[in-house]
Amino acid sequence: MPQTVKVSSRNQIALPSEARKKLGIHPGDRLLVAVQDGVLVLIPQPEDYVAAMAGLHREVWEGVNTDAYLNQERDAWQTPSGD
Repeated sequence: MPQTVKVSSRNQIALPSEARKKLGIHPGDRLLVAVQDGVLVLIPQPEDYVAAMAGLHREVWEGVNTDAYLNQERDAWQTPSGD
C-alpha cells in the first residue's frame, strides 16, 4: 500500500522507514532523482555504476551467438572496395 509523505516548508521529505529498509538506504546515502512521465522517481545512487549495471538486460542476448553478431556488425561498417 502506498504511503504518503509531506513536503516541508524547506521542500524536504522524510522517506518512510519501510522504504528505507527495503532499499537499504542509510543516513548520508545519495539518491538519484528523476521525473518520468509525471512521476517522481528516487533511486539509490550506486557506489559503482559498472557493478550496478553488470548483467543488465542479459535476457536480450540469450540464444544469440555474440561473436557472430559482432563480426556481422563489423563487416557492415567496412566500406565497399573501390571507394
